[in-house]
Amino acid sequence: MVAVAEDKAVELSGVGKHYGRTRALEDVSFDIARGQFFALLGPNGAGKTTLLHILCSILQPDTGSVRIDGFDLRENPRRARSRLGMVFQEPSLDDRLTVHENLDFHGLVYGVPRRLRRSRIAHLLEVVELADRRDTPVRALSSGMKRRLEIARALIHDSTILLLDEPTVGLDVQAREGIWRHVEAMRAERDLTVIVTTHYVEEVESCDRVCIIDQGRVVALDSPGALKAAHGKEIIRFLPRDEASGRAVLEHYPEVASRRGQFIVVEVAGAGFVDDFLARFGNRARELAFESMSLEEVFLAVTGRELRDRLADPREQTRSFGKRGGEHTR
Repeated sequence: MVAVAEDKAVELSGVGKHYGRTRALEDVSFDIARGQFFALLGPNGAGKTTLLHILCSILQPDTGSVRIDGFDLRENPRRARSRLGMVFQEPSLDDRLTVHENLDFHGLVYGVPRRLRRSRIAHLLEVVELADRRDTPVRALSSGMKRRLEIARALIHDSTILLLDEPTVGLDVQAREGIWRHVEAMRAERDLTVIVTTHYVEEVESCDRVCIIDQGRVVALDSPGALKAAHGKEIIRFLPRDEASGRAVLEHYPEVASRRGQFIVVEVAGAGFVDDFLARFGNRARELAFESMSLEEVFLAVTGRELRDRLADPREQTRSFGKRGGEHTR
């Protein structure tokens, strides 16, 4: 269902950004409905962080327009910013202050009245399970705790849109799961619109819509299910009974079969393919599974680029605009 204007949290029209002759974004246009969980995917240098920095007004677009919760970002930047909560790639907390002091200072900056500030801080600390750390200096927190605190801080004021730029990068699996559990709890409680960039594609398999950006352009935009239906393929994951069986599959289906570790992965190619495969090799398998293409495999099909090269280029570590995360297109 297409959202009507009053149901749009974010509206971008023809947004472009260049650095000299380098194109960071080109003609980016899409809407995000209120309450959606919206994911931005792309390799390093695709323009994801540049786009987030435009949304939160750290950067101005060279072309196009942006509306946040109905407010034009050029004409009414303060009202637009008041609707946003931002969690940057790198921690931006003051580690000399306590957990409570960080939240209280943020509330002061946004003009949240003292009584309301107190109640919100107490409530948010309970939600992100940091109430017992209220008076702990931030420098004594774990990385996962700091991330949870940053999410709480982003919601001290009247934010309705939460921007998360690589919120779980560098965290272990348990901490990552905890972050998303807390985000979902807050999203349900406050009817938040959540916009996230991430390299961990499995984290956004259940999101409402996915926007894939490559070389500054939107190359695909739809729900995960629709993207898989449009670009995905069914595969057969075959664990051969012996080495000879594995070689036989590779030789019989050279165009669609490849070895991945112990398994042979075979793309289903047309009607009758599965029946033919089972008739030939069904009794030569130690393990056999049928799977749909993952969202990451859809990404590779759409862009032809590897998503998980995120930290391979040391230049990506040095680009910044005030806070880390200024992402240029190479």
